[in-house]
Amino acid sequence: MMQTQRLAGASQQRAARPSARSSRSSSDGPRRAVVVRAAAGADAAEPLLVRAARGEAVDRAPCWMMRQAGRYQAAYRELALKHPSFRARSETTELIVDISLQPFRSFRPDGVILFSDILTPLPGIGIPFEIDDNKGPLIDNPIRSMEQASTPPAARRSWRWERAGRGRGLGRFHQQPGSGAWERLGTGLSQLHALDLSKLTFVGDALGQLRAEVGGAAAVLGFVGSPWTLATYLVEGASSSLYKTIKSMAYSNPALLDGMLSRLADAMAEYMCYQIEAGAQAVQVFDSWGGQLPPRDWDRWSGPYLTRMIATVKARHPRVPLTLYANGSGGLLERMGGTGADVIGLDWTVDMADARRRLGDVSVQGNVDPTVLFAERGAIEAAVRDCLLKAGPRGHILNLGHGVLVGTPEEAVAHMFELSKTIKYADLAEQVRQAKQPALV
Repeated sequence: MMQTQRLAGASQQRAARPSARSSRSSSDGPRRAVVVRAAAGADAAEPLLVRAARGEAVDRAPCWMMRQAGRYQAAYRELALKHPSFRARSETTELIVDISLQPFRSFRPDGVILFSDILTPLPGIGIPFEIDDNKGPLIDNPIRSMEQASTPPAARRSWRWERAGRGRGLGRFHQQPGSGAWERLGTGLSQLHALDLSKLTFVGDALGQLRAEVGGAAAVLGFVGSPWTLATYLVEGASSSLYKTIKSMAYSNPALLDGMLSRLADAMAEYMCYQIEAGAQAVQVFDSWGGQLPPRDWDRWSGPYLTRMIATVKARHPRVPLTLYANGSGGLLERMGGTGADVIGLDWTVDMADARRRLGDVSVQGNVDPTVLFAERGAIEAAVRDCLLKAGPRGHILNLGHGVLVGTPEEAVAHMFELSKTIKYADLAEQVRQAKQPALV
C-alpha cells in the first residue's frame, strides 16, 4: 500500500505540473503555427496518441504495439504465403497498406504504424541490401575502408553532453563549432550519398493512403532507424551479437565512422520529414542497438547524431511528436531525454515509476513485458494496470517493452487493447483512493 501511495502522489504531481514542452512551445512564437498538412488533411481534433505524446490531458492512455502487424497474426501469415518476399511486402504500396491495417481492423489500436523496415531507405542513399529468411539483413559491400570524400567546414560539428543540474539528472547535447578544416574521409564512404526520395515513393504513397483509411480514428505512425543502428549494418554487413567491427572502427578510424553517422543523420532527418509530409502524425526512432554501447560511447557515437537528426526535424515540424526507443537502455534514460525527443520508449526491464522520476516531464511509452501476453487474462490485466498506475495520468503511451513476439495469441493482443480502452484514468484514481482506505475489521 505504501508503494501505491507513493506512485499516486507522483502521478498527482505530474498531473498538476505544467508540461515542460508546453512551456517551451509557447515561447517558439509563430514558427509553431507552420504545420505541414498531409494529403488527407489535418483533423480539427488530433488523435488521442498525438495529444498524449505532447503531455496534454486525456482520459485514458492511448495504446499501440511495436510489431503489431506481423507473423503472430493469421491474416499476415496467409498474405506472406502469397507474397513470400519480405522486400516485396514492405516495398509495395498496396501490400504495405494492407498489412499496416490488419491489426487496425482486428483490434482498433490508437496508432497505426507503417509496415516497413529500418533498412528500407538504404537504397535511397546508395546502399543495396537483401533480407535472407534465415540470416536476416545482408549488405554485400559493407563500408570498412575508404575512397576520397570531403566534408565542408559548415557541415562539421561536434556535440558535447552537459547535465542540467543535480536533481533529475536530465541534460542535453550542445552543438559546438567545427574545426573549420576540410577533412578527408577516405574510400568507400563516397557511395553513401544524399537521400534520393524518388526511390522511396511507395513509402509516401502508403502513408497517404493510411491517413485516408484511418481518418481520425487513430494516429498514423512512421519510423526510422537511428544513425548508430543503421551504421552497425553498414559496417558489419549483417546482424551481429558483438559489433566488433564497428566498435573497432570507433578506435581505429573515428573520422570514417563520424562521416558515416553524420551522413546517416542527415539522410534520416530528411526521411522523417518526408514521412511527416506524406501523412505520418508521429515518428518513432529505433536506436535498436544503442543499448549495446556503454554510456560513455553512446555519448560519442549515438546521442550526438540523434540530437542532430531530431533538431533538424523539429525545425521543420515542431508540433509532430518524435519518440526515441532503444532496447536495453535503462542506463541511458537521462541521455535519451536530452536528445530533444518528445517521448522516450522504455523496454520491459525498466521500472516505469523509476523512469518517470528520472525523465521528469518527458513523455514515456511502454513498457509491458511482451511475454505477459502468453499468460492468462488476469495476469495481462494486472501487468497493464501496474504499468498505468506507475506511469500516471499524463504523457504516457501504453505499449509493450519490445515488439509482439512470434506465437503470441491474437486473443491476448485483443485483450490488452480492450483493457487500454476500458481503463480510464478516473478509474485508476478511484482504485488508488480505495487502496488508501483502512480495512474493515
